[in-house]
Amino acid sequence: MPVLRIAMCQINPTVGDLAGNTAKALQVLHRAEREGCNVAIFPELTLTGYPPEDLLLKHGFLDDADDALDRFVAATSTCAAVIGFPERGADNKLYNSALVVVDTMELGTYRKRLLPNAEVFDEKRYFNPGVGQAPTFVVNGVRIGVSICEDAWHEHGPIADLVAAGAEIVFNINASPFYAGRLAERIEVIAERAVEVGRPIVYVNQVGGQDELVFDGGSFVVDDHGVVLAEAAQFAETMTIVEYDAATKLWTAPEPERGLGDIEEIYQALVTGTHDYVAKNGFSDVVIGMSGGVDSSLVAAIAADALGAQHVHGVLMPSRYSSDGSITDAELLCKNFGIERRTIAIGPAHDALLDMLAPSFDGRPADLTEENLQSRIRGVTLMALSNKFGWLVLTTGNKSETSVGYSTLYGDTAGGYAVIKDCQKLLVYELCRWRNKQSPEISGGIIPTSVLDKAPSAELRPDQRDDQSLPAYDVLDPILEAYVEDDQTAGELLDEGFDPALVKKIARLVDLAEYKRRQSPPGPRVTPKAFGKDRRLPITNGYRG
Repeated sequence: MPVLRIAMCQINPTVGDLAGNTAKALQVLHRAEREGCNVAIFPELTLTGYPPEDLLLKHGFLDDADDALDRFVAATSTCAAVIGFPERGADNKLYNSALVVVDTMELGTYRKRLLPNAEVFDEKRYFNPGVGQAPTFVVNGVRIGVSICEDAWHEHGPIADLVAAGAEIVFNINASPFYAGRLAERIEVIAERAVEVGRPIVYVNQVGGQDELVFDGGSFVVDDHGVVLAEAAQFAETMTIVEYDAATKLWTAPEPERGLGDIEEIYQALVTGTHDYVAKNGFSDVVIGMSGGVDSSLVAAIAADALGAQHVHGVLMPSRYSSDGSITDAELLCKNFGIERRTIAIGPAHDALLDMLAPSFDGRPADLTEENLQSRIRGVTLMALSNKFGWLVLTTGNKSETSVGYSTLYGDTAGGYAVIKDCQKLLVYELCRWRNKQSPEISGGIIPTSVLDKAPSAELRPDQRDDQSLPAYDVLDPILEAYVEDDQTAGELLDEGFDPALVKKIARLVDLAEYKRRQSPPGPRVTPKAFGKDRRLPITNGYRG
C-alpha cells in the first residue's frame, strides 16, 4: 500500500497580485517536489488572494486569473497540487473552486458547496454553490477528497459526501480570518467532523494581512479520532510535511507547534496586519503621533516589531496643556525601541487659528471647538510629514474610544491604518504588559510603566482626564462588548442589570458616532465583531431599542 507524502503550504498571497501569487505558489510547489512530496495543498483562492471582493465582478480580472491558472498548470511536475482559484463554469456561473493537477494534467476540480454570507463574508454576492456528485481524486494510490473552508463546518454536509464517495483522506483548504480564540474553534470543529466521518482531515489555511482581515495560518492535521497530529505555526509562511501510510493508516508528522497564549496571538495578529498593510501597499516607513499615552505607546511598539524601529518615526506635538510626564514618557519609549523622534510644538499654529477664527467666534465661550483644533493641527502635521517623506500615518485610537466617538474627526482619526481600532482600552493595557514581559532586560519596562500607571487623558484642556467624559474603562468596556460585539439592544442591557442612565448614554454615543467610524481608516480585526466590514449599521438611524 502507498505512502502519501503531503506538503501543507501555508502561504501569504496578496489580493489581486496574480503574477506574484502564482510565482509564490510555484516556488513552494517546486520545493515540495524536491522534498519528495506527492501532493502540495494550498489555501482557498490562492491565485487571487482572499477576499478578492469586487475584483470578481471584472471580466478582465477573471480572464487574467484564468491565464495565471494556465501558467501554474503548465509548470507542475511530479508533485500533485491542490490550489484554489475562481472558476467560470460552462454555465457562465462563477465558483470558488479547487483544482487538482499533476504533471500538467488536470485531474479535476471541486466547487465549494456552502458559501458563507455572514460576519465578514459575502460569498453569495460573487459565487454559486457547487452541486452534484462529490468528486474524489487518486493521488499516489490514495483516494482523496477536497473541500473548501465552510464545507467542513456543517454536520452531515460535503465532508460526509466525500467520504461516501470513497475518500480515504479529506483535504480542506481555507482562508479563515483570525480573531481571538479562532484557532481553537477551528480545531474543535474539524475534529468533530473527522470523528463523524471516520476519516483524517488535513486543514490548510492562508496566512497574512489583507486590509482589515488577518489570517493566522495554524494549518493542522487531525486523525479519524479527532486527535491533532501536526500543527503549523501561526502568523508565519510555512510548509509542513506529513506522511500517511495507507496500509497502517498511521501518520508521520512533526510535533505540533506550541500554541500562542491569548494575548500573544492578538499581539502577533496586530503585528502581522500592520506589516502586511504597510508592505503590500508599497510603503516602507510609518509615522506616529506620540502623546506619551498608552495607546500611542502600544502602536509604536507594534510598528517597531512589525517593520523594524528604523522604519518608525515618532512625532511629539506638545501643546500648552501637555504635561512634562507625557513628554518624557514619549521620549523614553522612542529611546527604548530605537525609534526616530522629533518634536513639533503646535502652540504657534493653535494661536494662529484662534486669532484667525476670533472674529467669527466673538461672543461665544471656549468649548470643544478650541480643544479639537489642537487634535486637527496634529493630524495636519502628521499628514504633512506623510506627504513630504512618503510615510504612512498610523492612528492610535482604541475600540473603546472609537465606539463612543471619543475622538476628533480629521484630527486623531486622520491617517492610513488604525492599528488598535479593534482593541478595547483594557485589552490595550494587557497587550502593553505582555510586551514588557518580552523585554525583561529593559528596566522600568520597554513601554514605560509610568505610561501604564497614569490616568488616561487627551490633554486638550487643563487637568483633563478620560473619566471626566466617560465612565471608567472597567465599567465602559463590558457595556460596549455587549452592545457592539454581541448586538444586544439597550433594552436587553437593562434587563441584565446595567445602570439605566449609563446604558442610555453609552448606546446613544455609539449610535451617533457611526458617521465618524465610517470615515476612519481600516485596522486589523482581532475580535468576532470589528467596526468596518464586520459591523454594518446605518448612519441615519432612528432606532433606539
